[in-house]
Amino acid sequence: MSLQEVTAKALRPAFWRERLHGYMLLVRFNRPIGSLLLMWPALWALWFAGAGQPPWSIVLIFVLGVVLMRSAGCAINDYADRDFDGHVRRTSQRPLATGLVSAGEALGVFIVLCLASFGLVLLLNWQTIVLSVVAVALTALYPFMKRYTHLPQLFLGAAFGWAIPMAFTAVTGTIPFYAWVLFVATLIWALIYDTQYAMVDREDDLEIGVKSTAILFGRWDRVIIGLLQLLMLALLLWVGTVTGRGDWYLFGLAAAAGLALYQQWLIRAREPGPCFAAFLNNNYFGMAVFVGLVLDYAFG
Repeated sequence: MSLQEVTAKALRPAFWRERLHGYMLLVRFNRPIGSLLLMWPALWALWFAGAGQPPWSIVLIFVLGVVLMRSAGCAINDYADRDFDGHVRRTSQRPLATGLVSAGEALGVFIVLCLASFGLVLLLNWQTIVLSVVAVALTALYPFMKRYTHLPQLFLGAAFGWAIPMAFTAVTGTIPFYAWVLFVATLIWALIYDTQYAMVDREDDLEIGVKSTAILFGRWDRVIIGLLQLLMLALLLWVGTVTGRGDWYLFGLAAAAGLALYQQWLIRAREPGPCFAAFLNNNYFGMAVFVGLVLDYAFG
């Protein structure tokens, strides 16, 4: 194909519609669950830090930043897994696996989204700007960890939970001890839901040599997930106690505990479909905690 033909193709509206469609699939625009799982801990932290009244400008910056960084994470994840996704049933139709998007394009999307997110962070104080560098590093590092450790979910949890110290510095300029406890609770939460997610792909991952907590935990997966759920709820209860939260917050935790039990029921037979449903159900878990927190500050 000559240079003139390439230029003519690039100028066609259909070409750019195809590229945009590929990029939207790359960043999971059609699957917002990842953004929601990242959003809830950020909102928890903002409401705790702001004593129920965080500045709405900061809330908006974090909501937009969450969407941008989750999208960036999807792009770098698919770049890292480009040689594996085609061998896994659930991921075989991802845009890099099918050739709809190139590896170079995926890297470009990751860089552009990170720069856009950093532009938002520049509207905040210097402490939050410094912490944002760690957030980008964790986002870029996580997808490659499944080659070296059975605990890549720890890195995912750190990446998703890093919004918590950032939220506290953005609102108060400091990070109290209970904020780090909230961060640990979020890290544990990532171990829970990403293990449920990895249970879907366990057989394929064993075949291609990708590591995960689902493989590491083996037949103890349900027991370990249950213990982690109890530990997370205990940490959230402790955070609520030291911050003076009341009945509405406890009601939210009780609803979350009920959802955790439902997830245990879903994964009881370790079937891929119900395990994926358990993973998705964590959106309601995070929502229950947040709604209880908001109502407690409003009416407690």
